[in-house]
Amino acid sequence: MLDTRTIEIVKSTVPLLESANTALTDHFYKRMFRDNPELKDVFNLSHQASGRQPAALFSAVLAYAKNIDNPAVLSAAVERIAHKHTGFAIQPAQYAIVGHHLLETIKELAPDAATPEVIDAWAQAYGALANIFIGREEQLYRQSEQKDGGWRGTRAFVVKEKQQQGEQIISFLLAPVDGGPVADFKPGQYLNLHLDSPSLAHKEYRQYSLCQAPNGREYRIAVKREPNGVASGFMHDEVQVGDQLQVLPPSGDFFMEVNTDTPVVLLSGGVGQTPMRAMLDQLLKQKHPADIHWLHACENGAHHAFKRELQQQRQTHANLNTHVWYRTPAETDLPAEDYDALGLMDLNTVKDSIHRDDAHYYFCGPLPFMAMVKETLSAWGIAEERLHYEVFGPHQQL
Repeated sequence: MLDTRTIEIVKSTVPLLESANTALTDHFYKRMFRDNPELKDVFNLSHQASGRQPAALFSAVLAYAKNIDNPAVLSAAVERIAHKHTGFAIQPAQYAIVGHHLLETIKELAPDAATPEVIDAWAQAYGALANIFIGREEQLYRQSEQKDGGWRGTRAFVVKEKQQQGEQIISFLLAPVDGGPVADFKPGQYLNLHLDSPSLAHKEYRQYSLCQAPNGREYRIAVKREPNGVASGFMHDEVQVGDQLQVLPPSGDFFMEVNTDTPVVLLSGGVGQTPMRAMLDQLLKQKHPADIHWLHACENGAHHAFKRELQQQRQTHANLNTHVWYRTPAETDLPAEDYDALGLMDLNTVKDSIHRDDAHYYFCGPLPFMAMVKETLSAWGIAEERLHYEVFGPHQQL
């Protein structure tokens, strides 16, 4: 429990943090990777290069400083980050390293303001936050371990199938080498891979959405090839059927939980459909009696992953309603069969069918796409608690 004086001091540094902005976290990561290069095997360096990770960390630090007297406000962020951390197998000792570099960064960037009292207050504040994460992550590790078919740490899986799903996405079917069962997960969650190969400059941890309902035997993930993507390029080009991968248990705070009488609307853009695939698969396997709406937008048929699966599901489930947008259809793409509308997704054209006060809406895709979805649904008066979304990579608010 932080004392009043510590809270006051930390909150007094908010203007300093705001003036530093991401220069603070850029400096932090540079000094940490310089002094602890082993952490390059943990952090996604592509997100470092793009600036997304420093920006996400700065937002988190600033939010903590502003709400240090009311940490309950940050509970959703803590849950999301804790799930991410378990996918990287983060351990308590690593929090001490991060804390050291955070305090040293404050000293180096603001030597005049970084009085012993300020540094001591931030040390106490960081320690309190670290203990929250350590405690929650240990709970998640234990929950994964204690499930039927569960485990802690990495477990060897073999690639049983590798299937091209459109031009950019490949799905992988993974089964445990030991032949045992695998733990169930909540549709929408992701699987954590620890990639280690002589062809990789560093070990890489990556999270890929699970794209079929749990079955207790195997997991199916989908991987989009990203431009200059180190891990996605490795998965596409080097990983073959019969190869083994080191896998950590499923995790993630984005998942579907609905009652049987709840209409469900699944909205996706591009590779954002992958977590929705598991949700749809689960709903159909459970014979969900309420209406299900599948709305998807992509470039054209060549980029439309899982297209044949969707067409088959649409034919065999009367309560599944689909609407697909192609931005630039090819000559071989058939209207009313492959796609329903041209251009970007326009929810107002389908408002009459999907605007339900009792529905839950799940969406994922590029950030502008998700911002559009949230803005549109909010403008319709859909309650905030019925809107659920996932940002791939470091989290950003819509």
